[in-house]
Amino acid sequence: MSVTERAASSGNGGGANITIENPATGRPVATVPVRGSTELEEMARRARAAQPGWEAIGFDGRGRVLRRAQKWMLDNAERILRVVVSESGKTYEDAQLADLGYTVTALGFWAKEAPGYLADERVPSWNNPVIAGRKLIVRYAPVGLVGVIGPWNYPIANSFGDCIPALAAGNSVILKPSEVTPLSSLLMEEMMRECGLPEDVFQVATGDGSTGAALIGQVDCVMFTGSSRSGQAVMRAAAERLIPCYLELGGKDPMLVCHDADLERAANAAAYYSMNNAGQVCISVERVYVEAPVYDQFVAKVSENVRRLRQGEPVKVGAVDVGAVTSPPQLEIVDAHVRDAVEKGARVLVGGHPRPGPGRFYEPTVLVDVDHSMKIMREETFGPTLPIMRVDDVEEGIRLANDTEYGLQASVWTRDLVRGEALARRIEAGAVCVNDAQMNYSALNLPMGGWKASGLGTRHGAAGIRKYTKVQSLMLTRLAPRREPFMFPYRPWRTLMLRRMFRLFYGRGRRD
Repeated sequence: MSVTERAASSGNGGGANITIENPATGRPVATVPVRGSTELEEMARRARAAQPGWEAIGFDGRGRVLRRAQKWMLDNAERILRVVVSESGKTYEDAQLADLGYTVTALGFWAKEAPGYLADERVPSWNNPVIAGRKLIVRYAPVGLVGVIGPWNYPIANSFGDCIPALAAGNSVILKPSEVTPLSSLLMEEMMRECGLPEDVFQVATGDGSTGAALIGQVDCVMFTGSSRSGQAVMRAAAERLIPCYLELGGKDPMLVCHDADLERAANAAAYYSMNNAGQVCISVERVYVEAPVYDQFVAKVSENVRRLRQGEPVKVGAVDVGAVTSPPQLEIVDAHVRDAVEKGARVLVGGHPRPGPGRFYEPTVLVDVDHSMKIMREETFGPTLPIMRVDDVEEGIRLANDTEYGLQASVWTRDLVRGEALARRIEAGAVCVNDAQMNYSALNLPMGGWKASGLGTRHGAAGIRKYTKVQSLMLTRLAPRREPFMFPYRPWRTLMLRRMFRLFYGRGRRD
């Protein structure tokens, strides 16, 4: 039975259901149930019962399951892409690069790196005379049950992708996918079961916002990807239960083009990294600042690139370049931002309108004569738009790049790498690329997270798996006197002896 058939045939005892539709056609694809609080409580009970056995098989056993899943994805690539495209409206190429390609890489990465990232750590004891000679260890233990609340723009990479390190660490996981794109997550649940994951270690809870709220009430840690407003609600709910909460939220990612940049590469990158996945990427290029001497040339190149883009229903591989707007409210936001900019003096060079149905499409759009009074330069648009602003110099560009509540991603474009790195260090964002954009997300050993209103915590690297653990400190004492010098009863001579010992260890330091 296919994922679509299983979703259509699944029920919840007469409760509410959600109809999933193809954003590129408007046609219904499947129906999934809204899981309620009682069901979440039962799912959590089963997940907790299964977790100790999953932890007990160790890194090698968990790694074998993840590597089998890696092969399963490659063997079932066509099926995976069909499911992703059918519920998201994105192109096959966007689905292949991120939802398939990233996840295949991540399965192997965490299978290989989890043992090292979570290995016991020895801590030196020689730097304090009171504890000298004792064995100090830091241990990383799984938190138990992790809840992941995923977004609709990358229904596998940014939903199941966050489950992989949590599973590798020895946790059970309940994934609540977006109500817009849940079918991909159900397919991942089928995959993990077929690859030997013990029953109930990984479960998918389909539903709406109420399902996500119920999930937070049951888990030991929550990872959320979505809007900043929703992230605040998730954080409040987690705070009520005093559980760890990690957030990847909105972005308004700037691109700074210096006068000495390779304009051909920069223009190609601006067109691609603003329009791939129809601009529905948290680290998409959302605004561009270009130094005045190369502004006109850059705008001409970008406009030519965007004007050539093909948009429509992704009926097959290579059919179109830009797909649909996945979420219905997002189309309204994109259109509102463009209209607001035009009303305030912006000029549309390419696109500028929603396309008539069927399906939800917004034309790839380039705007100029923009400024920071416009929503499209300050609020997250999350669509196929590219506003380009002329700046006098890089100092103005840096100031405007930082003039935002967000701080997720940015890029700097210059032939001078030394200067480029210096400029990147001045941008207030969790990740900055020089002569690249978005590609850092593929560097799974490089942490990725937001500053300011763009999030809390990081994905990838050691921190990206340690966040799903509890830190335990161990102290082992083998040889020690029956009574330590600082124990009762207090004696003047012992107190003075300890004071002399501290002076011996620390009293010879540099005096400024």
